[in-house]
Amino acid sequence: MKEKTMPMKGKIYFASDFHLGIPDYASSLKREKLLVQWLDLIKKDALEIFLMGDIFDFWFEYKTVVPKGFVRLLGKLAEITDLGIPVHLFKGNHDVWAFNYLNKEVNIILHREPEIKVFNNKKFYLAHGDGLGPGDKGYKFLKKVFECRINQWLFRWLHPDLGTRMGLYFSSKSRLAQIAKEGKKANNFDLKNEMLFKYTLEVLKKEIDIDYFVFGHWHYPINKKISDNCCLIVLGDWLSNFSYAVFDGENIEQKFFKINEIEN
Repeated sequence: MKEKTMPMKGKIYFASDFHLGIPDYASSLKREKLLVQWLDLIKKDALEIFLMGDIFDFWFEYKTVVPKGFVRLLGKLAEITDLGIPVHLFKGNHDVWAFNYLNKEVNIILHREPEIKVFNNKKFYLAHGDGLGPGDKGYKFLKKVFECRINQWLFRWLHPDLGTRMGLYFSSKSRLAQIAKEGKKANNFDLKNEMLFKYTLEVLKKEIDIDYFVFGHWHYPINKKISDNCCLIVLGDWLSNFSYAVFDGENIEQKFFKINEIEN
């Protein structure tokens, strides 16, 4: 039996899949400014903020160079961490090459593997979501290639202008293909056949008292009960949905950010 929960003096926020950098500079900058507005809004009552991956569409840290741009978002995140509000990043498939810059300069806490967190006696299973569950062997092999330190060392030998251009080109091609694929699935979507859903069921066999699974990666929001006491939360994206989730100590709610929210 779980202990009686007490009201929290703030909220836990979750968001994912900003993919800053695509499809072009102007639209990416517009989304970035919207994100800064959202962060300004939530910092008023945030206990912790969890960014569940793919903040950037491509990110690679050289020893002395990081990708150009995104200063508004990074500055706002630094402001929030300076206020003592922890900001977490669960690395996704597009920011897998985030090493120590974001932690050192912005004080973001990086996570490389799924983790279980407990808030107000509610147990959360947190991960970006890519490569989890059965199947998708091609992507899992590619992920190992990207995570190989020798390959990372070799990539660093490319001039940053060349390496970043290559990374942005291939990541944008991959993202456009994925969006098209997800658009088709959204019209005929069977959650029970999805590998990430099967993964949650396997985890529940070992961790039966999980209250919430929270993932990014998929680009459409989901809030679905998968057992008597457990819900699957997929955060959606900031390309088209501008969605996020907030936990108030008792319940988690999915929301969609609109500019007029800052006026309320």
